[in-house]
Order: sequence, then C-alpha cells, then structure tokens
Amino acid sequence: MSTPKRSVDQELIRELARLLEETDLSEIEIEQEGLRLRIARTLHYNVAPPQPHPPAPAQPAPTSEELSGAKAQEEVGTKPGTVASPMVGTAYRSPEPGAPPFVEVGSTVSEGQTIMIVEAMKTMNQIPAPRSGTVTAVLIEDGQPVEYGEPLLIIE
Repeated sequence: MSTPKRSVDQELIRELARLLEETDLSEIEIEQEGLRLRIARTLHYNVAPPQPHPPAPAQPAPTSEELSGAKAQEEVGTKPGTVASPMVGTAYRSPEPGAPPFVEVGSTVSEGQTIMIVEAMKTMNQIPAPRSGTVTAVLIEDGQPVEYGEPLLIIE
C-alpha cells in the first residue's frame, strides 16, 4: 500500500522541483496532511577572476589658457566677498523660470538677502548674502550645476 503514496510523493517532489526552476528560488518547504517536505537546490555561479584594467591614457598637459583660467578661478575663490556654494546642486539666479534674477552685476544687497537658490535633492535652498555690498561679478549661469565651494558671485 505504500507504493501509491510514494508515487504521489515523487510527483509532488517533481512539481516542487519544477516550481523552484520556474521561480528561480533556491529552496521551498511545505507541510501537507502531516507530511513535511523541503526541496533545495544548489546554485552554481561562474565567477570570472577580475581582469586588470588597462592603464588610463595620458592626459595632455594643460595649455597656457587653461592654466590662466584655473589660476583666475583660484584667485576669484580667494578674493574677499566671494560667495561660494554651500552644497553640490543646481544654481538658479531667479525664484522661478522667466522671473527676473535675484541680483545682477551692480545690484546693492543687504546681509541676509536672498541672492540665489541652489537646488539639492529636490530641495530649493536660498543662498543669503553673507554681507552687505554691491555685486561686482556673477560667476555662474542660471541652471548651472555647481560643486561645494564653487564661487557663485562676488559682493564688494
């Protein structure tokens, strides 16, 4: 009498094994009418050894124009009155598209006045003027990505 039960169990096992393959599971366990079955399969992954990376191509030496531009940017960043970006994001010069910019070259600003917005992680962060004075240079374009510490404008 145990023969019919074995064929049912074998069919159940085959069905569970097919289910493992179809669903890409590694194991399944069921309990039915006092019978508990656990079917597991071993997954084999072929992992290739890491390949060495080819050396990076040599970078051309910077031109005198690039050197002078980098030097000018460095000088701007250290100039008193330079307002640097407090975060990485996208800088906007106006409160919304089509609106006039917060400030222009020649604008007089008061300490704490919003001079720009930097969007970071979908949050609009108002950038206040750190001091009162006149805007002598705007160093970014509207909608330009900016890095932390990147000069945005100069107030003298």
